[in-house]
Amino acid sequence: MEEWAALVPELMVSDLARSLDVYTRLFGFTLNYTRPGFAYLSLGRLQWMLEQVHDKAWMTGPLTPPYGRGINFQMQVPDVRAIYDRLLAEKYPIFVPLGTTVYLEGETEHRQHEFLVQDPDGYLLRFTD
Repeated sequence: MEEWAALVPELMVSDLARSLDVYTRLFGFTLNYTRPGFAYLSLGRLQWMLEQVHDKAWMTGPLTPPYGRGINFQMQVPDVRAIYDRLLAEKYPIFVPLGTTVYLEGETEHRQHEFLVQDPDGYLLRFTD
């Protein structure tokens, strides 16, 4: 990790060990550092924090599964197809299958390959190329 990102999501998780397994083994993140109840991860230019739910956590209300309702995290990754294939091989549930999506910016069309999954706590992750 060469420098800190300007924005780094920190997600509360119900089982840090399970989340770390999925994020590193299946999603392809690197574990940059950890301390009890916390992990800092990266994937390409992405940086991500996971924190085990605890009594003094900064939460605005009770957490009930699935966590993260109303938000999805778009993550541009080096090889979206490799992550997708790894998830299929592990029979990991896919929320939206890999496809090509067109987004308009004014008159300009942007095409990207993307798919969506939920992490173990239900956070919606959109992997793109």
